[in-house]
Amino acid sequence: MRPRVEEVRIQGLGVIDEAVLELSPGFNVVTGETGAGKTMVVTGLGLLFGGRADPSRIRPGADRATVEGTLIIEAGGHVAQQVGDIGGEAEDGELIISRTVSAEGRSRAWLGGRTVPVGTLTYLADDLVAVHGQMDQQRLLQAARQRAALDKYAGNDLVKPLRAYTKAYKRHKQVGALLEELTTRARERAQEADLLRFGLEEIEKVDPKPGEDAELRGEEERLSHADALRSAATTAHTALLGDPMEAAGGPHDVISLLGEARAAVEAVRDFDTQLASVADRLAEAGYLISDVATDLAAYAESIEADPARLAAVQERRSVLTGLIRKYGEDSAGVLAWGQQAAARLGELEGDDERIEELNREYDELTAQLTELAAELTAVREAAAERFGQAVTEELTALAMPHARVVVQLGRSAEFGPEGVDEVELRMAAHPAAPPLPLNKGASGGELSRVMLAIEVVFAGADPVPTFVFDEVDAGVGGKAAVEIGRRLARLARTAQVIVVTHLPQVAAFADQHLVVEKASDGSVVRSGVVTLNHEGRVRELSRMLAGLEDSELGRAHAEELLGLAAADR
Repeated sequence: MRPRVEEVRIQGLGVIDEAVLELSPGFNVVTGETGAGKTMVVTGLGLLFGGRADPSRIRPGADRATVEGTLIIEAGGHVAQQVGDIGGEAEDGELIISRTVSAEGRSRAWLGGRTVPVGTLTYLADDLVAVHGQMDQQRLLQAARQRAALDKYAGNDLVKPLRAYTKAYKRHKQVGALLEELTTRARERAQEADLLRFGLEEIEKVDPKPGEDAELRGEEERLSHADALRSAATTAHTALLGDPMEAAGGPHDVISLLGEARAAVEAVRDFDTQLASVADRLAEAGYLISDVATDLAAYAESIEADPARLAAVQERRSVLTGLIRKYGEDSAGVLAWGQQAAARLGELEGDDERIEELNREYDELTAQLTELAAELTAVREAAAERFGQAVTEELTALAMPHARVVVQLGRSAEFGPEGVDEVELRMAAHPAAPPLPLNKGASGGELSRVMLAIEVVFAGADPVPTFVFDEVDAGVGGKAAVEIGRRLARLARTAQVIVVTHLPQVAAFADQHLVVEKASDGSVVRSGVVTLNHEGRVRELSRMLAGLEDSELGRAHAEELLGLAAADR
């Protein structure tokens, strides 16, 4: 079972207030008077499958446009698996897709009951639908679109060599850009190298050590205040032990006073354990004070004024401060800058060797690209011949028996993202005419048929379950219109086809005919989209043929068209 669109609900889009389209698996045609909103049906389907959201398309007075579609898919199939991978559900093979566009331009999408990015709908659409609006004919005239059409037709034969080419092409561009940078910025890089060398020489000459700036700062403080430090230590020592020049055990030094306190308590400690504890603490205090006094004496002896050392420290600090001002917040930062600068200088000084290596790689990549591009060309040439023949055969079936489509491959002087091939579709209107570019060799109606022929060829090479065409028959009439209707009906044997048309010759071949009716106020309400029975089809085709629903001549012609279509099935 192939996937198909079963139902589409549209609200607040263009002139459509609310409409419901119930679609058949085969050939569905949508008709209606000018301005009734037929094209909005295609616009809605486009939104449903990830098309660009245009807030100007929202119905005046509405705050949003909403499109909801019900799709029938194969349970457990590829599409169902894709939906399941994102957390959505397709219950009993029925998948619900919804899209809203606010008047402010915000867009939201739902897939299988789960909110998803709009890009997910676009990704899913690749396996479900091909939507073609009126602008697709003009896009078909673009060289890039024509190359893309040929590549799509080439299919798997092109996938592997194109993947290899794309990988080599990206690296080729990267290497080329590096070479250009290395060669065009040689002067700037040389100047940068000189600055780095100067900085590294400065640092090497000074040879700073980690934390040296902090150590020198402390040493300078000590040397600058040596007299005050020694005096303070001596005074404190005297307070603790007394002046050694006076009689030992003077009455006011701390050790003597502690000795007196301890002796007083020791005499009575045996009478109370609490006081004994105090005596022990007084003893500890005496030992501690003695140790402190010893340290103070040693410190006072070690402190000496050294003007020569002070000057050396200040000079060293001045040099280090100069480096820190240029290269870092402290001596460790200066050393870190030096490491980075050395690494960068190594890169700059290795430019010549690097340029040589890059040139060698660039030449190798150029040779590889040349070989891969030739492989792409060979695949495209084979596909071009088949493609041209297949489209020509389809044009014969579309009432252009003498037309011939060829695919001309040119060569670009430069490598491109997809190779060196320049693809151009050309058409010869009759055997004696030279093949001309489509915009010169095909009229508007012929271009419509060429596009349809290309889609039919694609349907055989890369099947799509649902095709949507918006007035693909523009500029066509008479016998050619009948042939387009017949060809669309044949396409509908293998795919679901939805066509918006103004031609009764095309509409007559439909399996299901929907008409968009225009209300008196210019809007289209829900009941405005009607699925026609046989009598309704006769009336609608008569209107399309003669402008009058009840014209006897028009009804007779409509019956004739329906009979022709039925006989062709």
